[in-house]
Amino acid sequence: MPLLMCAPDYFGVEYEINPWMRGNQGTVTGDAHGQWYALHRLLTETLGVSVSLVCPQPGLPDMVFTANAGLIRGNIAVPSRFRHPERQGEEPFFQAWFAENDFQIREIPEGIAFEGEGDALFDGEDTRLLWVAEGFRTDRESHSILEEYFGVEVVPLKLVDPRFYHLDTCFTPLPRGYFLWYPPAFDKVSQERIYDSIPASDRHALSDEDATAFAANAVPIGERAIVLNHASEPLQKWLMDAGFTAYTTPLTDFMKAGGSAKCLTLILPES
Repeated sequence: MPLLMCAPDYFGVEYEINPWMRGNQGTVTGDAHGQWYALHRLLTETLGVSVSLVCPQPGLPDMVFTANAGLIRGNIAVPSRFRHPERQGEEPFFQAWFAENDFQIREIPEGIAFEGEGDALFDGEDTRLLWVAEGFRTDRESHSILEEYFGVEVVPLKLVDPRFYHLDTCFTPLPRGYFLWYPPAFDKVSQERIYDSIPASDRHALSDEDATAFAANAVPIGERAIVLNHASEPLQKWLMDAGFTAYTTPLTDFMKAGGSAKCLTLILPES
């Protein structure tokens, strides 16, 4: 599974657009670079993932979180329309990268917020299903547009806890139909939708400890590997029993900005 990443040359916490950023302005250290390159080496050298890079830009500290660049399936790329002005400057650079790499760009209309793979995740088993959030960063109006562009069924999920402002911070489709999720991040209707859609044996409800360590912000690689910032012993046991191997790599400096492993990667199509 190829991925898109962006080096942390200009990464830092320079404003506050989510609760994780509160009080963390100016606290990011050189550890962020070491953590990012450790993740990159784990993906490329240990797990054999092909990683493409988009050029970082000054004044755009959150560009490192490439999951928010857009959503890609096949040769179609739907670039994000960020809700917060602080991130809107990233849009032309990500769109240019998509165009330079021969993706067919389909845009979300102006005035409708949509934050890419941060809020839209294809089902790990049924590629005709797309789980899409609403509530904090992505508007419900984007859902029907995504259905049209990708020819899929959108399953809407409403987020209610501002700590889990993107879907990929609290919900992870894994290969072979498994899921990690944090139920309190969702409203009751969305919780019931997940209960009805996913067998209990295939979904793992994260503890508060795992959820706030962004265990749901994980990157599945192939059919068996899961890359994440941290996993408690109970979570590691569940993953092992489900046939997965957890690869943990610290990403604490990025958590100061509200992101972790998944936020730092955008899934690209196989060549």
